[in-house]
Amino acid sequence: MASATQRYRILLAGCGRLGSRIGRALADEHDVWGLRRSANPVPAPIRRLQADLLDRTALAATLPTDLDIVIFCLSPKTYDDAGYRAAYVLALDNLLGELEAQKSPPQHVFFISSTAVYQQDDDSWVDESSPTEPNRFSGVRVLEGERRLSRSPLAGTAVRFSGIYGRDRRGMLERIKAGKLAPGTNSPFTNRIHEDDCVGIMSHLVAQHAQGETLHPRYLASDCEPVRQGDLVAWVRAQTDCLPVEPEATASGRAGSKRCDNSRVRASGYVFSYPTFREGYAEMIQSGG
Repeated sequence: MASATQRYRILLAGCGRLGSRIGRALADEHDVWGLRRSANPVPAPIRRLQADLLDRTALAATLPTDLDIVIFCLSPKTYDDAGYRAAYVLALDNLLGELEAQKSPPQHVFFISSTAVYQQDDDSWVDESSPTEPNRFSGVRVLEGERRLSRSPLAGTAVRFSGIYGRDRRGMLERIKAGKLAPGTNSPFTNRIHEDDCVGIMSHLVAQHAQGETLHPRYLASDCEPVRQGDLVAWVRAQTDCLPVEPEATASGRAGSKRCDNSRVRASGYVFSYPTFREGYAEMIQSGG
């Protein structure tokens, strides 16, 4: 086991917006490679690797050896069942197959998962032990990926992020400001996590591993206050100028209604930079970008 002062060899499989930020944060203390189908966008100081995760032959020829940590952080190319299956089932299976065959396989694999694996629609609290019976293709395919990792001989952890916002992830905020989101009375709960905390949690878990801490197979990564969508909309409208609500405004942006319990992440010692939606959206409103 590496000590906290030793440099890990880390692979980011999928180095898009979130993966690049995680990689840059880790590159201060570790040697980090970023693998993409087209490597040009991978930012320095991350080392660029180019291969399609769906092409196992090319993948085998490209993967570094003697890796300590692998973080699978892929986004689907298309947001349909075929796209999710390609990203979270086929690509992950190819990667794990190659890693499992290496003479010196990685010590730990992290799978960036999603709270889409939960189907609860009754405002109940969910945690890492709650039933996962998704009824939408996105959750079904992500859960297939989690289960593939759990069957691997490699040690692994799935990190289930809730709705990511912050920085240029302004979709919900802009819909509210444009009057396009108008939840009704007793609207569903929404669970949020700022992008900075996504990066912070992954850096924290890697550091925990480096310090010899035992990691759980799953972490639910969401901020500390689930909020009814109507309350979030009302709060934003009270903080900044918004257009009148359009007659055709949608009542809700997501299916289901659950409350995500982040106790396990907090118990590990992680302290949220944005513990609720208020801190995150206030900063976004003030910055205007």
